[in-house]
Amino acid sequence: MSPDDESEPCFITDRMLGTLTRYLRFMGYDTISANGFTQGNAKEDTLLLDIAAGEHRVLLTRDTELAHRGKDHAVLIRSDDVIAQVQQLIDCRLVKRRLPMSRCSLCNTPLRAASRNEIAGADYAPRDGTGFVFYWCEQCGKLYWNGSHGKRLMERIVGEGI
Repeated sequence: MSPDDESEPCFITDRMLGTLTRYLRFMGYDTISANGFTQGNAKEDTLLLDIAAGEHRVLLTRDTELAHRGKDHAVLIRSDDVIAQVQQLIDCRLVKRRLPMSRCSLCNTPLRAASRNEIAGADYAPRDGTGFVFYWCEQCGKLYWNGSHGKRLMERIVGEGI
């Protein structure tokens, strides 16, 4: 992606990048994962390449051979550490430091503002929701908010962690 390109990149990740997948989703990037596919498909690498090409996604992989096969549409992720992985993508100008909480970290569905009933129905939500903004995933039925976990994640992604 060139620095002048204003379109948002979309990604597809291999099975080795589950944590990076969740981070990218928290960062607002449309990211699908091979972990959502049925395991044991001998042609999974070809499937990843086909999806990347067909849906104009950047393939992120820890597999050197797969990255080589993906040519300019694949990025070999060098580190095992998720923060170093995010930093690599920042350095490549593929992602920006941000945490809009706009996608479900589990299924990639865009989040929307949660209703009072959805907040009240989530037994894991903070009892005093004062000061929080709540988001809802229609697909998973999961409630999100920027509590202490979100603040730590923000510090890691946006702050001094990177």
